[in-house]
Amino acid sequence: MSRSPEPVERAPGTLARLQQLITVSLLAGAAAWLLFFWSTSPLLAVSGGMLLVLGYSGFLAIEFFLLRFVNRPDPAPQPSWRQLAQAWLGETLVAPRVFCWRQPFRSQAFPDEPALRSAVPGRRGLVFIHGFFCNRGFWAPWLEKLQGSGHAYVAVNLEPVFSSIDDYVPLIDAAVRRVTQATGLPPLLVCHSMGGLAARAWLKAMKSESRVHHVVTLGTPHRGTWLARFSRVANGRQMQLAGAWHQSLDQDMPAHRHTLFTCWYSNCDNIVFPSSTATLPGADNRLVQGVAHVQLAFRPEVMQATLAMTGGDLWKSA
Repeated sequence: MSRSPEPVERAPGTLARLQQLITVSLLAGAAAWLLFFWSTSPLLAVSGGMLLVLGYSGFLAIEFFLLRFVNRPDPAPQPSWRQLAQAWLGETLVAPRVFCWRQPFRSQAFPDEPALRSAVPGRRGLVFIHGFFCNRGFWAPWLEKLQGSGHAYVAVNLEPVFSSIDDYVPLIDAAVRRVTQATGLPPLLVCHSMGGLAARAWLKAMKSESRVHHVVTLGTPHRGTWLARFSRVANGRQMQLAGAWHQSLDQDMPAHRHTLFTCWYSNCDNIVFPSSTATLPGADNRLVQGVAHVQLAFRPEVMQATLAMTGGDLWKSA
């Protein structure tokens, strides 16, 4: 086995600091509102505080309402209102854990270096690529699963946060190189949302099919998403439905390329819709019904099937 790379110290990234500020500000604002109005109107104090803390849930509800109607002509199974309500509740519960805890405060809880140094020969490594407005802390439940397993991993931070997706190619290339160096094997790429597009951009730019074992995408807008029409940042605009950037991804690429992919998608994805835009022709497309966008990445059946692709028994060993 090749010697693993020298340790690379990481400080919390730009996004982690931004989400720390947002989280602390929301909690401080809710606490200030509660204290200020409590003596005169406890009802106003509690309702205002709850609105500040849980207001994001209202925006989620709007997304689910929109996807219900945008999805109508899509070939994926149409979600029922009950499925949408369950997905909304699930996303309401999981989103704070990701955006207010794991990403801002736990992004370095499971660093890459110990896993690279303790890699066991013959055990396939993994590269984790997060999505839009996320960082490596997104993968904390996955990285915790890998602790002590002998499987090397690198979880990248895609920064600058609002840059072009093409700008992330060197970051992914370095991550693949480090895991391969530590294990002697092409790694498994696990990608959420925009991370799957970044992986495809890397494959195209580096002509790197032989350097990966397989690519798993979780709710990736492979053909764009309806919501991207509202974006004003570079990587957001690149995710517009049937945009020129999307069309260029498969130009001059081998016809069998998509067989390298397993694409998990949901009929209740509140970010990537219409639903079938998260699939690729020729890929192993796997539908999970009634699950929201972030929630999809932490479904037990999704994690189990993906980790099984390493050839190990990670799920049962936890």
